[in-house]
Amino acid sequence: MEYVNHPLIKENTIERRMYQISIAATALIKNTLVVIPTGLGKTTIAALVIASRLLNEDGKVLFLAPTKPLVEQHARFLRKVLKIEEEKIISLSGEVEPEKRKELWRDAKIIVSTPQVIENDILAGRIDLKDVVLVVFDEAHRAVGNYSYVFIAKEYLRQAKKPLILGMTASPGSDPERIMEVVQNLAIETIEVRTEWDEDVAPYVGKKEVEWIKVEMPKEMQEVKKKLEECIKVRFKRLRDLGIEIPENASKRDLLALQEALQVEAAESRDTDMYEAISVLAEILKLQHAVELIETQGIKALKLYLKKLIKEASSKGGSKAAKSIVSDTLFRSAVVAAAKCKAEHPKLEKLKEIIEKQFRAKEDSRIIVFTNYRDSADMIVRELSGKFPVAKFVGQASREDDRGMRQKEQIETLDKFRKGEYKVLVATSVGEEGLDIPSTDLVVFYEAVPSEIRAIQRKGRTGRGREGKIVVLMTKGTRDEAYYYTSLRKEKKMYDMLLRIKDAIERKKQKTLVEFEQEIPRAGVRVIVDSRELRSDVVKHLREMGAGIEVRNLEVADYVLSDRVAVERKTIDDFVESIKQRDRLFSQIGKLKSAYSRPVLIIEGENLYKGGLHPNAIRGAIASIAIDFSLPIIQTRDAKETAEIIMTMAKREQEEKRREVVEHTAKTKRTLKEEQEHIVSAISNVGGIIAKNLLDYFQTIEKIATADEEELAKVPKVGRKIASRIRRVMTTPYSEAGFYDSETF
Repeated sequence: MEYVNHPLIKENTIERRMYQISIAATALIKNTLVVIPTGLGKTTIAALVIASRLLNEDGKVLFLAPTKPLVEQHARFLRKVLKIEEEKIISLSGEVEPEKRKELWRDAKIIVSTPQVIENDILAGRIDLKDVVLVVFDEAHRAVGNYSYVFIAKEYLRQAKKPLILGMTASPGSDPERIMEVVQNLAIETIEVRTEWDEDVAPYVGKKEVEWIKVEMPKEMQEVKKKLEECIKVRFKRLRDLGIEIPENASKRDLLALQEALQVEAAESRDTDMYEAISVLAEILKLQHAVELIETQGIKALKLYLKKLIKEASSKGGSKAAKSIVSDTLFRSAVVAAAKCKAEHPKLEKLKEIIEKQFRAKEDSRIIVFTNYRDSADMIVRELSGKFPVAKFVGQASREDDRGMRQKEQIETLDKFRKGEYKVLVATSVGEEGLDIPSTDLVVFYEAVPSEIRAIQRKGRTGRGREGKIVVLMTKGTRDEAYYYTSLRKEKKMYDMLLRIKDAIERKKQKTLVEFEQEIPRAGVRVIVDSRELRSDVVKHLREMGAGIEVRNLEVADYVLSDRVAVERKTIDDFVESIKQRDRLFSQIGKLKSAYSRPVLIIEGENLYKGGLHPNAIRGAIASIAIDFSLPIIQTRDAKETAEIIMTMAKREQEEKRREVVEHTAKTKRTLKEEQEHIVSAISNVGGIIAKNLLDYFQTIEKIATADEEELAKVPKVGRKIASRIRRVMTTPYSEAGFYDSETF
């Protein structure tokens, strides 16, 4: 075997494969999206690019991966193959304290991290990207919408002296708009595509045998399914009666798109029929999920879901849709039938047969069983644990009665699986992306998935340098079959689309990085942001607009724009909830008003009356804020518009009015010194700095009040215009003051 020879790569660690070297050579010249099947060395390609980049450029490398196990995996690999001190290759996650992350970043050469951590540290000003010479985006198909990859890429291109981007994925999807969104968000200049059938790749691909096994749903379960389908038919008829025409075989995506369109129409028209249709659609979606569970998972999974639905309907905050479903006699009969049903899905017995057969053929096999649902994962592990060394592998998020796996648990489970302490891994979607398990002999889809991205990721867990087998379990005559063929069709479409987009990009000759950077507007304004607002998209939009962000734990307000202007931002849900807790709302408003002379309330969202609170209660709260507290209220559509409003106010205060950005607290009592500063700074165009200068010069407010313009103008930063304004405030009789408008004053 021949190995790569490079000054920064350890001897005999990376096999010399021409397709990897060819792709790496391209990626060193242009921002490149690499699309290559799982198991063919995406991380190796990244290591080749990293080594060459660091050999020729002085700076850092940032390697981003979407999950903590992937971060640890990549960091281990890079330490293993690169001739760089191991302590200079660090892994970061949210479990590391912010100040410690700042210190680690400063001293590191290669930083491997989840993107959310890097986004937060950029926004908080703990790190910058100016010396980063390469950013690697693993699972680059995620670079869409509001995912952290998008923000980081924009910031990188704006900040870095010598930017270069490498995106890597096994499956960007077949949707051309989605692929183009990834390309644009990462400023991709070329795409490198390889398939298992390419001549330079084929020698390294283990043979994969794909088998799909169909099972019959027991009649007892079919009866339960029919009752649930009757419930759905009734609701589609209700939609038609309301004038909404949609086929009963419409996909979940179509139903969600219709629901979103109806929500917009309802918000504009206030038509009660539209609200009714939205609720009916929610019922259909819940019932269709129940049907999918019995088709693909079995009666136990269905019973668990029905139990949760009934619990939701009986709870105080339960949805209208859940309450309507549970009160339906047809649904109740389906629940009774499900309770009586003793049959279990034949998939479970078939799965046991498949695993037993695999272990008979090869005793030391490694097997991954993929399922969509945690409940199913629990059930499968329970059923297999008596016969095989089996473990569950799920994500970190915890839900009611369902604790997620901590990062340490995930890593330990994977290590034990590699070593053979566990030979069967039952995984949800968290196991689909990037797991480094080269010795997996069998992958079982407990159910088919319609997504070509997920199907490719699952299949990529086997056949990595050796023979492997894939088994897809399908229930005859159900969405299992439809999903499987859909994913195959989309996979073929994906490769065709990628090649067309690659040609289009190279013909178009995208803008250079310098041109891209010049398009990003810059401004000299500062915004102090409460740390809790980092969870919103407003801060990201402000950064994109060029605002300097300073993150603090604010006692009052969410955004401070000057010494007198601060913004309290509430989403509609938060606003409605704070009205219910009346003391909370007016306490916040009172503190805001006492701390800043020109506070503003922003309510973000489009449907103010959607929260179940009586409209009169909402109107009453708004009237009280506007009249009793004299507080301006601005309503925005979304986070982007909120950021635009904040940026406009910040520019006006700081660039036009030349006011200082000062954080205040809602003190009930000021010190005498603070009281003096507050009184003088309240004069229009004076602000905190000039107020202090005036008090330093004259020592008392009385002397400021009696000084003439000449003497006032001697004070630093005052000038003739402000001196004239101060004299007018101090000498104009109150009875005549109304004649001056804000402009002439």
